Amino acid sequence: MKTNDSATVNFQPPILRPVTNGLWWGLLGVAAFSFTVPLTRVAVGGMSPLFVGSGRAVIAALLAGLALALTQQRLPHGKQWLRLAAIAGGIVVGFPLLTSFALQSVPASHGAVVIALMPAATATVAVVRGREHPSKAFWIATVIGALAAIGFAFLQSGSLGSLSWSDLLLFGAVVAAAIGYAEGGLLARELGAWQTVSWALVLVSPLMVGLTVFALFLHPISASPVQWASFAYLGVISMFLGYFAWYRGLAIGPIAQVSQTQLVQPVLSICWAALLLGESLTWTTALGGLAIILCAGFAVRVRLNPVRTRTNAKS
Repeated sequence: MKTNDSATVNFQPPILRPVTNGLWWGLLGVAAFSFTVPLTRVAVGGMSPLFVGSGRAVIAALLAGLALALTQQRLPHGKQWLRLAAIAGGIVVGFPLLTSFALQSVPASHGAVVIALMPAATATVAVVRGREHPSKAFWIATVIGALAAIGFAFLQSGSLGSLSWSDLLLFGAVVAAAIGYAEGGLLARELGAWQTVSWALVLVSPLMVGLTVFALFLHPISASPVQWASFAYLGVISMFLGYFAWYRGLAIGPIAQVSQTQLVQPVLSICWAALLLGESLTWTTALGGLAIILCAGFAVRVRLNPVRTRTNAKS
């Protein structure tokens, strides 16, 4: 054997990670989030919505603070704190509280259909925040999806002239979360994915602790073990660990494909509502959910395509 043969024998080709790894992590995060609406519906059956919405954030903030301390993360600086405040207002304060109050009086499947607007709403906020100029098809798909959600809410409320307060809260939750997701996606490039969520949780923890204590004085809790288990899931998984899988999937990528797995979330939520809560799946729920998901998916795809086209043209 020649001396240079050993170099060839010892050479180990690099192991390429399959593209599907990112998709599987993304789907794991989406699966974790898909239980949020049904289990919120369960929790508010024995606890006040204020306690559920704020208390879950307190649990997540404790875990986030511990993770940040153990890994010795650097403090955000300057305008990053203001951006974290916007993120926290959306995904830590706005979405949990608004959905908790809304799900007191509407089925979980109803909430899942309205919240199916989330991908399109997030894409819209990202367009405005990033000063993008998408095609008319993007805006058409977004408007049709919004109209489908509003039409569904009208049909479910039994009146074509007004929306119920629960639907207004759900639409507000969608807007709040969209702002939090879009801004969080941008800031995660600077602070890191899970670090961004963790700092947002820690930033508003004094407010959420105060709201939790106030809720306990206002409405004493008489919850069952199942309701407490649901509340624990919301705090540990929905508000904290679910983001680890979700953002890991986005980090592995490809981001364009992984982000679209979020369209599966309302379908899973409706299924869990039927299996866990015994809610019936009506034709209006099925058709409304399908219409909104299709519009959201099309809007996300149309927004991404021009970006790829411009990139290819420059290259």
